[in-house]
Amino acid sequence: MAVLEVKNLGIAFGGLRALQDVQFTIGEKEIIGLIGPNGAGKTTVFNLLTDVYVPTEGTITLENQNIVGKKTYQITQGGISRTFQNIRLFKDISVIDNVKIAMNFQMKYSVLSGIFRTPGYRREEQQIDQRAHELLQVFHLDEKAEDLAKNLPYGQQRKLEIARALATNPKILLLDEPAAGMNPTETKELMETIRLIRDRFEIAILLIEHDMNFVMGICERIYVLDYGKVIAEGNAEEIRNNPRVITAYLGGE
Repeated sequence: MAVLEVKNLGIAFGGLRALQDVQFTIGEKEIIGLIGPNGAGKTTVFNLLTDVYVPTEGTITLENQNIVGKKTYQITQGGISRTFQNIRLFKDISVIDNVKIAMNFQMKYSVLSGIFRTPGYRREEQQIDQRAHELLQVFHLDEKAEDLAKNLPYGQQRKLEIARALATNPKILLLDEPAAGMNPTETKELMETIRLIRDRFEIAILLIEHDMNFVMGICERIYVLDYGKVIAEGNAEEIRNNPRVITAYLGGE
């Protein structure tokens, strides 16, 4: 069953068509790759899925509901969460507070309950705190829960951003170049972590990445964009040997 289905998706900026007739599906618990040269439209796809941009044509269906036109917070509540090419943490607050802040929309207590610290408020805060620690443990960040986010090494900041995205309880996690700037050891560890996330949280993952060893090693299916159009789709071996992909992107690697 498709969790997400994109049909005939397109967007134009003035007279420039950045995306045209893009189509893909993501099934339950699939890890899907989206690759292509710089400027092919990969991040634009993510921006359309999360209402940063509104498509000029096409549909985006999340669990049989068209989400085109919905606000970003509604899309997040519906089950899509993302990370960004450039890390966007709240760097001057603690690691754990970065995770907890993503859970705000899940909180049920009233303003008055918060002001007077009622038993219901304290109980819910305890549950949120426990869940945040559990997410940090997945990424081996629990011991740094009270550190400022800006003091984490680069690779751990990347992991914290993923932990924060998971805090919204997504059905689909969008990862925009998650391995960017990581050394080979960190990249290998990230691959294992992404598989763990998929299996433990039972979610689908769509990722953009330029590290082809990473993509080929973890993705079950891969879509290739070039000049705003999908030019190929298949498993790692099919993509690696596709003449159009070799010409447009892989360059004979």
